[in-house]
Amino acid sequence: MASTHEKVRYLPEGERPAYTPGSAAAGVEQALKLLEGRWKLVILFRLFGGRLLRFSELERAIPAISQKMLIQQLRQMEADGIVRRIVHHQVPPKVEYALTDWGQALCPALDAILTWAEQRPAAAPATTES
Repeated sequence: MASTHEKVRYLPEGERPAYTPGSAAAGVEQALKLLEGRWKLVILFRLFGGRLLRFSELERAIPAISQKMLIQQLRQMEADGIVRRIVHHQVPPKVEYALTDWGQALCPALDAILTWAEQRPAAAPATTES
């Protein structure tokens, strides 16, 4: 890519900006906001591994979610670039959902969080002082 101005440059691929504690916290907070919502992680885990699921399959796989909420969560994730919606123009209409490459890249991060959570030490017993 060519830069539009001599002072404007693109970061070389693989090079990350230097984070301060504040900017790192803000960046993680922004990332976590993308996953906010009661059902987003459940939907993500259903789609991991390159799975392509129809809306009705997702609905059956997550029986506790309402149709309205599933639509809402999928639309938000699509707008955020995590999920892609594939419309097949046929009768009856067929709509499938899959993770984008960026959405699929969440798998190792969520796996790392799960591993971290499993390592939580047991709660220390309460002490009483006399």
